[in-house]
Amino acid sequence: MKKIEKITELRQIISQVKKEGKTIGLVPTMGFLHNGHLELLKHARKDNEIVVMSIFVNPLQFGPNEDFEAYPRNMEKDLLLAEQEGADFVFAPDVSEMYQGEPSVTIKVTKRVDVLCGKSRPGHFDGVATVLTKLFNLVQPEKVYFGMKDAQQVAVVRGLVDDFQFPIEIVPVQTVRENDGLAKSSRNVYLSERERQEAPVLHKALLKGKALIEQGERDLHTIKKTVEETITAGTNAEIDYLEIYQYPELTEPKNWSGEIIIAAAVKFTKARLIDNITLEL
Repeated sequence: MKKIEKITELRQIISQVKKEGKTIGLVPTMGFLHNGHLELLKHARKDNEIVVMSIFVNPLQFGPNEDFEAYPRNMEKDLLLAEQEGADFVFAPDVSEMYQGEPSVTIKVTKRVDVLCGKSRPGHFDGVATVLTKLFNLVQPEKVYFGMKDAQQVAVVRGLVDDFQFPIEIVPVQTVRENDGLAKSSRNVYLSERERQEAPVLHKALLKGKALIEQGERDLHTIKKTVEETITAGTNAEIDYLEIYQYPELTEPKNWSGEIIIAAAVKFTKARLIDNITLEL
């Protein structure tokens, strides 16, 4: 495995890979890798001849009240894990390499961002879309891998790829979970012992909502009430949001067909957890 820090070197390598006719899979990350990232690498390794992982803490997606400098980083460990899971190249530029001065052009996302986590993070997905556009152009992958734990991000990226007609397949990878159903996350370490016991209730509540829809329930209030009551009865967490949308449009279900998502975020004492579940009707 090779670590690449300069765009010029990355371009040379990608050019050679393309000349050889090899397929490229890209796994974009901000580093501090956990099992969810490694699952993305496993899928990419299975599907492609060359696997590129990017590790870049992108300042454009941090809001004014979010501390870019405090974001956890551990490049040495990340490189070891990436190599173990079969990455061929890790592209890890610094900020000055990716953004040489103030950008003259950025991406503005206009749909799928005013709900769920995006509602409280204005501009966040503009930064995500901007850095991904750069990565797509630099790496030229056939397939790009994202975890469905952040389903809103996947929806936004689908829109980016469709609107700009990138010749790329977005591959969503199902959420990696602990044995008790809790979605794996670096934030889980901030849960107290009691909160860790309560946290799997979030997934169980979403499953109850899914079951209601599959049984024919179509009243949003009824479905949400069941999910909400399950969370409040089984945890001391505060519900940040609980929504049911058409997916990936993230609009209210109209005819209850296609893909539906139930998504929730809850706040424990020191950790805010997100989770979701999708179903096809």
